[in-house]
Amino acid sequence: MTAPSCGRRPPPQDVPAFEPSAPEPPAAARPTPGSGVRARPALARLPLLAGAAVALLAGLYGGLALLVAEIPAPVAFTEQHGPLMALGFLGTLISLERAVALRSRWGYAAPALSALGAVALAAGAEQVGRLMLTAGGGWLVGVYAALLGRRVSRETLVQSGGALAWYAGGLLWLGGRPVPDLVVWFAAFHVLTIAGERLELAHVAFLRRGASDGLLAACAVLGAGALASVWQPGAGTRIAGAAMTAVAAWLAWHDVARRTVRGRGLPRYAAVCLLAGYGWLAAAGVLWAAGGPAAGSYLYDAALHALFLGFVMSMVFGHAPVILPAVLRVRLPYRPVLYLPLTVLHAAVAVRVAGDLAGAGGMRTAGGVLAEVALFMFAGCAVAVARSRTGSSIGRWPG
Repeated sequence: MTAPSCGRRPPPQDVPAFEPSAPEPPAAARPTPGSGVRARPALARLPLLAGAAVALLAGLYGGLALLVAEIPAPVAFTEQHGPLMALGFLGTLISLERAVALRSRWGYAAPALSALGAVALAAGAEQVGRLMLTAGGGWLVGVYAALLGRRVSRETLVQSGGALAWYAGGLLWLGGRPVPDLVVWFAAFHVLTIAGERLELAHVAFLRRGASDGLLAACAVLGAGALASVWQPGAGTRIAGAAMTAVAAWLAWHDVARRTVRGRGLPRYAAVCLLAGYGWLAAAGVLWAAGGPAAGSYLYDAALHALFLGFVMSMVFGHAPVILPAVLRVRLPYRPVLYLPLTVLHAAVAVRVAGDLAGAGGMRTAGGVLAEVALFMFAGCAVAVARSRTGSSIGRWPG
């Protein structure tokens, strides 16, 4: 992290975006004056999370069936494993968090569409699922347009680029493109969304003027790589891989997590999640830059799971103590036990990637199964911690 300018002392802890009791959120997250919009009751968001849970469970079961041939599974679970996880589960969570930030009821149509699309996809109604998931991405673009209408910022522009990538990938999907051809688009959705949110927090921590130029350039190249992949899949994927590596390097150097990892409690835990995730993002970028798409190959599998498990899921683990209070008004206090599923997750990704690179099917299967165990472990730990009456107050996120 670069030194703050004007002699100001940076805040001692990472400041989460949009936590209800945190300091006032960025202007883009605030309702317009006089709008009279009140927060949607947390219980009304449960059906949206239920749709995300259906996508997660169907995607995980389909992934397990792909790893272990003896396990029977509906064809939709296995064939749509990727979209269920990347769009149905993660897309619903991301669009729900953005709807909460928008504080307008119409914004909730984005997670509603993606949740319903995920359920339709899992039920075997592929065309309906594709259409609704694509519509969810398009609606999310509208949410970002509204946020930009309140205040134009670099971080919101980057995140809106992620939503555009989801929508563009969905349109190509509706047009008949196979999912492996769309992976770069869906990867760009997640990478740009996360990069934009981390850029926002870097600005809160007094990022040096002009330091964000490098990240914006890398994000632009990532978008160009996704666009090029429509006509030249190999070249486009390699360009996107190089850009992802650059994004990972920028985040690892400028993110406030470099400082908070030396702290205690929740800030340290979140920083470990972030920094470990950036390592996997860089690994996925290097694999893509070196090997291209090669759908169906072990190299393809290694890059895909380094990105979506090692990077994206690590971000989910790290941000859950902030997102759950914001979305459901459920307190998730920090407990050291949260390190257990995190450790298992990264060990699982390491085993899977090593198995892919070595051509060892047994290691690949073991890593995949262990990753699913890690996700269920995290869910169990989160429920147990949320139900507990006390949590560690050491290093609690501000607010």
